[in-house]
Amino acid sequence: MKIFDILWRDEMNIKDNTKLTQLITRYLAFALLASAANLSVQAISQSLYTQHYSLYVAMFFGTLVGLLVKYNLDKRYIFRYIALHQWENSISFVFYSFMGVFTTLIFWGVEILFDRLIDASWGSYLGATIGLAIGYSIKYQLDKHFVFRSRNAH
Repeated sequence: MKIFDILWRDEMNIKDNTKLTQLITRYLAFALLASAANLSVQAISQSLYTQHYSLYVAMFFGTLVGLLVKYNLDKRYIFRYIALHQWENSISFVFYSFMGVFTTLIFWGVEILFDRLIDASWGSYLGATIGLAIGYSIKYQLDKHFVFRSRNAH
């Protein structure tokens, strides 16, 4: 429960518990959707490319797809961000991506760790799932405080 309190501390001030519940539910649903897209692309990639470094190739393409899905969902439905100009949207995407570097390293690290520890095809997927959950929790706070802080952010 401590981690929940730390990550969602600012949101605990929301008077209406329904709004807080809706925010957390949407964020969780979008994280699951982006994770599913990520892992699906990884599975497809690994079935198409089975040579050296296939895990890393799959991780790259899965992460790219997950990033695009999550950015668009977060921007519109979590932070309600509306860019007035295309350059604002581009800058937001760059900052969003930059904030994701740290959390992606967590995600990849856990995925690789599980791949090495569990000698089964599902080991890396279990690690990826755990890594994504940790990464998305941290990323929400980074995005809220550093990416979507404009005049029309949530």
